[in-house]
Amino acid sequence: MEEKFDYAKAVEELEKIAAKVEDPATKLDDIDALVGRSNALLKACREYLRGVKEKIDKLDKEI
Repeated sequence: MEEKFDYAKAVEELEKIAAKVEDPATKLDDIDALVGRSNALLKACREYLRGVKEKIDKLDKEI
C-alpha cells in the first residue's frame, strides 16, 4: 500500500534542507546528499500540485 503524499511535510523538510545547506558547518558531501533529497521532494511536490490542479479543472468543468 502506497503512503499518501503529505505536501506540508515535504515543504517543511525542504525548509530544513535549505537551512542545512546554508549552514557553513555542513560538509560538501552532506550538501550533495541534501540537494539530491531536495530534488526528489521538489519532483513529488510538482506532481502533487499538478494532480490537485487537474482535480480542480475537472470540478470546474462540471459546474
